[in-house]
Amino acid sequence: MQQISLHQVLPQVFAQRVGLTSDVWKKEVCFEKGNVYLVEAKSGKGKSTFCSYLLGYRHDYTGQICYDAEDIRDFSVSQWVDIRQRQVSMLFQEMRLFPELTAWENVEIKNHLTRHIDRPTIEQWFDRLGIAEKLNVQAGILSHGQQQRVAFIRSLVQPSDFLVIDEPISHLDDVNAQLMAEMVTEMKEKTQCGVIATSIGKRLPLTYDHIMKL
Repeated sequence: MQQISLHQVLPQVFAQRVGLTSDVWKKEVCFEKGNVYLVEAKSGKGKSTFCSYLLGYRHDYTGQICYDAEDIRDFSVSQWVDIRQRQVSMLFQEMRLFPELTAWENVEIKNHLTRHIDRPTIEQWFDRLGIAEKLNVQAGILSHGQQQRVAFIRSLVQPSDFLVIDEPISHLDDVNAQLMAEMVTEMKEKTQCGVIATSIGKRLPLTYDHIMKL
């Protein structure tokens, strides 16, 4: 996949809103593979909704979202399975870890689908982000910041044309935010994927090709 495009997309909940100002809603927007994008939003502007739309989890909008030239509303279940395994990777704001599984198991359950990354590399990522000792700890008893780092590693273990990361550093200090940014940059340089990050204020410290206000 080379691009994700939005054509006059508007959440239905905003349909009656007067004076809506946005660089994304009700606009022609194209996210291209190989570029890094920041979508900034105040609370209630639809940031997580936007991410859910991109991955086809919600369809309560008017307008059209396309992968290359194909409307995502036309995708079959099997197409979505392949897309979510190999083309678009998502770091959810709420992380969506399995609390009863260990940190390693939460990552491995995703990596098992494609075997895209080997275990030594994953263990190196845990160590780099300062959570090597949490590898075999249940996710449910980790701190929010530790869970966010585990969810981030999980988002990197699958092949993807686009990496979508929703509020990736909301629970992290500046040191870990910088480490995460370095890992995203390395992944982008290696795979030429596109990166779409969202922020409500604290930005992932990347070099952005485009910054948009939601």
